[in-house]
Amino acid sequence: MALATYQDLCIDVSDPRVEGEFWATQLGLRLVLHDDGDAHLDGASPRDRIWFNQVPEPKTVPHRIHLDVNAESLDRALEAGARVFQESERWTTFLDPEGQEFCVFVRPEPVTTRTYELIWKTSEGPEPARVQAEWWAAVLGGTPVHDDRGFSWVEEIPGCPWESFDFVGVPEPKSAKNRVHIDVATDDLDALVAHGATVLRPKGDGGLRWTILADPDGNEFCAFTSD
Repeated sequence: MALATYQDLCIDVSDPRVEGEFWATQLGLRLVLHDDGDAHLDGASPRDRIWFNQVPEPKTVPHRIHLDVNAESLDRALEAGARVFQESERWTTFLDPEGQEFCVFVRPEPVTTRTYELIWKTSEGPEPARVQAEWWAAVLGGTPVHDDRGFSWVEEIPGCPWESFDFVGVPEPKSAKNRVHIDVATDDLDALVAHGATVLRPKGDGGLRWTILADPDGNEFCAFTSD
């Protein structure tokens, strides 16, 4: 039984309006601006929601978590102002208006509904990716899959808009707070901690309405409880 349910994706940005307008075009979602300066994207389901939270810190290191988008061509990203960062045989890595990395996969079949995946970088080698996939599958449900090429993913996550969470090893260690994280909802915070999550900041600290945790690889996420 899963320990939590997927709730939202959150992205730290300098300008929520600019980033929100860009990502609304890429994902086919609707931008909602907030009076406090933040913004979010809405879709057909509450699970489609993506938050853009304004932070004072600039982006300084490559993302440990980023989006992969399946698209009919590269034109949508280019026309919205994305810059090509790196080209490979199967995908193109872009930088969005604030320099945040994402990848576009051009599919041979028509893409009538844009689909996307969340890519998590882990420590180098197949074993960290395998461990992370198994850990998050236990947290959110879904099926962990391990590829012989050295990466893993979790698919069929209940209530999640993503096709999958993909885990791939890189040589660079995590060196800064992630600017991309997920929110989950849970009725048993203690079970998450017993499973290996670390409490970074408890609910109620400074009026905080959620608990900030880290997974075993140090990736921050927020847990909302009903109490």
